[in-house]
Amino acid sequence: MKLVGYALGMFRSELEDAVGAEHVTDIDEKLREAAVDQYWLTHMWKDKRDDLPLPLFVVRPATTEEVASVVRICNTYKVPVVPRGGGSGTQGGAATMYGGIVLDLTRMDRIIEINEHSLTLTAESGINGRVLENRLNEQGLMLAHYPASVDYATLGGYLAARGSGVMSTKYGKAEDMVLSVEIVLPDGRVIETLPVPNHAAGPGLLQLFVGSEGTLGVITKATMRLEPIPEARVFRMFRFPTVNDGLEAGRQIMTKRLNPAVIRLYDPGSTKHSLKDTGLDVEGVVMVVMTDGIREIAEIQMSGIIGVCQANGAEDLGEEPGLYWWNHRYDFYKPPLQPAYPLMYGTVETVTTYDNIKRLYAAKKSVVENNYKSWGARYTAHFSHWYPWGAMIYDRFYIDHPPEDAEEALRLHNRIWADCSRVNLAHGALLNEHHGIGLKLGWLMREQYGEAFDLLCGIKRLVDPKGIMNPGKLGFGIW
Repeated sequence: MKLVGYALGMFRSELEDAVGAEHVTDIDEKLREAAVDQYWLTHMWKDKRDDLPLPLFVVRPATTEEVASVVRICNTYKVPVVPRGGGSGTQGGAATMYGGIVLDLTRMDRIIEINEHSLTLTAESGINGRVLENRLNEQGLMLAHYPASVDYATLGGYLAARGSGVMSTKYGKAEDMVLSVEIVLPDGRVIETLPVPNHAAGPGLLQLFVGSEGTLGVITKATMRLEPIPEARVFRMFRFPTVNDGLEAGRQIMTKRLNPAVIRLYDPGSTKHSLKDTGLDVEGVVMVVMTDGIREIAEIQMSGIIGVCQANGAEDLGEEPGLYWWNHRYDFYKPPLQPAYPLMYGTVETVTTYDNIKRLYAAKKSVVENNYKSWGARYTAHFSHWYPWGAMIYDRFYIDHPPEDAEEALRLHNRIWADCSRVNLAHGALLNEHHGIGLKLGWLMREQYGEAFDLLCGIKRLVDPKGIMNPGKLGFGIW
């Protein structure tokens, strides 16, 4: 619904009544800032065109009750609601496709409880990741979710997109750490999922909302599993003859259940971008491994890992390069090393089983470098989140000189994404492992889910019959 005149004025008045006039803004600079996240296409469009879809207002609630009031008002007026945390997402999940309001949750930043007996945390969803981790570390605890976006992202953002941190191989992803969430539904009702995630008390609602990217409601509070800061962290770096040798070593480490906290395997291009360019003098195919916990156990695990790697042709580069990686692990994700517009780039990451991962890497590298050779496309990959059954590939394409025309650039960008995504699906992989779907990949959701996508759409219509919650994301349309 398009609001104009006194209807728009009434809408604003109700929002101001809910959260205070000072927390509802239509200042152009603030609207433009809130209209985009880190999705490449939105920044390209913002630079080259003047028709960037802007929200009507940015609204900043401070409590669950205020969120409920705002969402209820928007539901009455049939105005889209785009929940926003730190704006660090790369998939357009927080982009304002259809105007509406941006619901900025960063005022909701309280730690409600740190339970040292059960090792759990309850906090509001807008708390900054770095602030949260620092508070926990002061008490000898950690969330163990250490994403590259930690300085910008929020707890709610971790859950909305099923994020991964660098230690996910041992401690799991955000969806593995969450015990329960509080949700404001599209009609303003507030619900809580069951207090623990493991049960036989019917279907689990928790994982319906985790990963829903604000399309089914607004996460306002979460209870998370904590970990004690480990007594010791033991590091190693290895160099392998080939990527496939490294992948086989990683598979054996995981299937032998040697329990590393970190395995990161870099192909030569990614070694340059992620390691050498940060100051580490290393080249080729390298693997960083970390074990942690009680020192004696961590060292025994590392001894087994060294044996596996050497049996697969690895050269042991020692502990110091691994420790260097830990101390500089975020450098590549920050300026000046972080890729940024006007460079065209995309992280076409995915996850699949061990029997598919080698062929997937080769096939996607070939698609990018051969199909887009005329554009000078480059491809790099590292394998950074490992499971008992498979591995995640964090791979990127780069084009230094993309088209000048905005619509031509958009089409090229989407062609590469479509090609890479279909290679993923053809190799038993998914559209994404930990960045989410957002606007970027929503149009491919039906290809991934098949007929099951109709079930997801049915859930969306049941929960959000007016279609106000983050419309256009996850492949859900607007109605």
